[in-house]
Amino acid sequence: MGLLDGTTGSAYYNGSDFGNYQFTSLDDVITQFMVAYVGEDKIIPKMNRIDVAFFAQRALQELSFDTFKCTKAYEIEVPTTLKMPLPQDYVNYVKLSWSDNSGIQHVIYPAIKTSNPSNLAQTTDGAAPYYTFTNNELVLTTESDTSTNYAANTPAADQDDYDYDDNDYDHLIGQRYGLDPQHSQVNGSFYIDDIRGFIHFSSNISGKTVILKYISDSLGTDAEMQVHKLAEEAMYKNIAYAIVSTRANMPQNLVMRLRREAFAAKRQAKLRLSNIKLEEITQVLRGKSKHIKH
Repeated sequence: MGLLDGTTGSAYYNGSDFGNYQFTSLDDVITQFMVAYVGEDKIIPKMNRIDVAFFAQRALQELSFDTFKCTKAYEIEVPTTLKMPLPQDYVNYVKLSWSDNSGIQHVIYPAIKTSNPSNLAQTTDGAAPYYTFTNNELVLTTESDTSTNYAANTPAADQDDYDYDDNDYDHLIGQRYGLDPQHSQVNGSFYIDDIRGFIHFSSNISGKTVILKYISDSLGTDAEMQVHKLAEEAMYKNIAYAIVSTRANMPQNLVMRLRREAFAAKRQAKLRLSNIKLEEITQVLRGKSKHIKH
């Protein structure tokens, strides 16, 4: 049996590109869009392929964030520096967790009460010009005192007895009332320095295996820019709406029609990619002691 791309069953199973049939390349999406939407008596009378490619990449970016859910995961061992650089294609994080010896992941929560501000080198006496300059540029130290103190903070020895991570509270019985949920656990904490591009971890995560799950925008090489076939129609509709809405003298009723179609196609793609199965929902409800009939 052969597929539309000419790949035979024998060639597929003897290769290493497994599961790729569920995706189509962005280049193919652009080609098919040009055939269906661009030309005489079509929605877009005339347009260069390079212009279509721009709108296609923008559509791929936007749909990757909340429709395609283009997530990636990296696993590292936290070094003694207690920090890791952000991945090259990082846009935003989804979840950080550390893995124990059984392979179970424990969620790490963000420390919202700390950061890594720029540390200005001050003059010794605090007099004008107040800060140190080199070639008329302010001198900045590599790490702030705030970040250094956060990394050096070691949880108390009795932390496990009270089952919470306390990086700014004392471990005293009877004083846990009103404790923030982010501190009511022993999994550690982290914060992200977006300017310098690092994730900083609390000291009790040193040496542990950490999994970073993050969002990318799907852009990259031609081989990396792919669209799931369940969301292919959403790509076409969003490209068409983006092109028409940016052109002058386009009929307003056409713009509004394409806007509705793009919204509907995006919603349909979300439902398809959510991959909800009746059996899985039933299993969850059964775990909640609900009486389910078939």
